[in-house]
Amino acid sequence: MTRAGRVERTTKETTVLVEIDLDGTGRTEISTGVGFYDHMLDQLGRHGLFDLTVKTEGDLHIDSHHTIEDTALALGAAFKQALGDKVGIYRFGNCTVPLDESLAQVTVDLSGRPYLVHTEPENMAPMIGSYDVTMTRHILESFVAQAQIALHVHVPYGRNAHHIVECQFKALARALRYASERDPRAAGILPSTKGAL
Repeated sequence: MTRAGRVERTTKETTVLVEIDLDGTGRTEISTGVGFYDHMLDQLGRHGLFDLTVKTEGDLHIDSHHTIEDTALALGAAFKQALGDKVGIYRFGNCTVPLDESLAQVTVDLSGRPYLVHTEPENMAPMIGSYDVTMTRHILESFVAQAQIALHVHVPYGRNAHHIVECQFKALARALRYASERDPRAAGILPSTKGAL
């Protein structure tokens, strides 16, 4: 059975379509109008081996905040939808990814309880193209709220803002992949002692 999610979100500020297949091959089609964000979402699909389509039209004449936030909300909702009942998955995943001088450590629990812990170096360059680097945390907050997962992201060091953000998305992709994959030893079993996730 294919584990896929599809979410359409329309407000006065944005129109968003997200489609995700957790059992894909990493095929991506991304268009948000924010070049660096597109690049990060491409990393998420490629390194998570998720087939991911994201099409967002937003009020970029104001700034990129609404476009980035609403895309992350829709992505989280689509990911939750694709997970389904979570029977037979590993549930937990973690990955450490370097990108030259930067390092990201990500741990995830597909617990049904949204919680984010996020640390990254201070005093980074404020912008990467039209991407405000302070939005990285907000992306994660928005995704976590809708996906209903616990997520810890720690970047102990790094200098280049592009590298610091990108290694977070790559590590997140792998951690989500490992957590959402089916465990052959736990077929038909919900990975929780309380019987619900």
